[in-house]
Amino acid sequence: MLGGQVVTALLDRGKPVRALVRPGSDASRLESLGVDIARGDMMDPRSLDQAMAGADAVITSAAGYTKHRKGDSPATDTAGNANLAEAAARAGVRRFVLTSILTCDETPEVPHFWHKKLMEDKLEGLGVPFVALRPGAFLDQVTRFSGDPVTKGKLTWFGSPNVPLTFVLTPDLAGYLADAVDAPGVDGERIDIGWDRPVRMKDVADMMGQLSGSKVGVRSVPLRVLKTAGVVLGRVNPTVPDMASMMGWFQTGRYVANTTRQRAVFGPPPTAEDAIRRLLGILGHPVDR
Repeated sequence: MLGGQVVTALLDRGKPVRALVRPGSDASRLESLGVDIARGDMMDPRSLDQAMAGADAVITSAAGYTKHRKGDSPATDTAGNANLAEAAARAGVRRFVLTSILTCDETPEVPHFWHKKLMEDKLEGLGVPFVALRPGAFLDQVTRFSGDPVTKGKLTWFGSPNVPLTFVLTPDLAGYLADAVDAPGVDGERIDIGWDRPVRMKDVADMMGQLSGSKVGVRSVPLRVLKTAGVVLGRVNPTVPDMASMMGWFQTGRYVANTTRQRAVFGPPPTAEDAIRRLLGILGHPVDR
């Protein structure tokens, strides 16, 4: 996902890269790219000290909320991130680049958002030179809740598809994270990351349809369905009520980036049209010109 694309972006910029990889995880792709592999775990502070020894900068995209792999848990977002910040302080890294979340400081009711805010505060309290990038929702992930939207002819969304919000593409964010390593004058900043404007999910579907020449609609699932699932499944899977809280926040219309600083540091944000055109390419669909 994001971490692998950050590695590629760093290598493209001529940076030597060391990757923290859990024991037992397959690192063959990274090794084939010439990446130095440090075996360890964010829950093991000693392994973090070893991984950071001699490192100039640290970029983290770690998240336990997503639970993509065995061993991920919400503790990664709390204790694991705290361990990472403390190890960076001990190592005296020049810059720590944190993948945070848009509006995380406004959303104590959304656990995985709030945990990013706490990480920002932790780094600041430790005196670690850091910059936090706060991206919007990952369009290349949220548009595939029910599979490829162009092939299926529909996007699945929770709540109204008529509320504008900020999106990003994963490869774009990976590039910003890589550039943040050497960006001047950004220490201590929290920088919103998004497109030229917020868009509605209905707009996303319409643009996908226009660009691909296919009809793409939106299947809107009432938010109460997700909230009910959160109540029922929360004890078994804490990410479900977390996701319900996130989707509820999206419906407020306040999940919108101020891209002024993004523009100053990284250049003009992508337009919504350009991003969706590139997303269709990622999905393997020809685009009508």
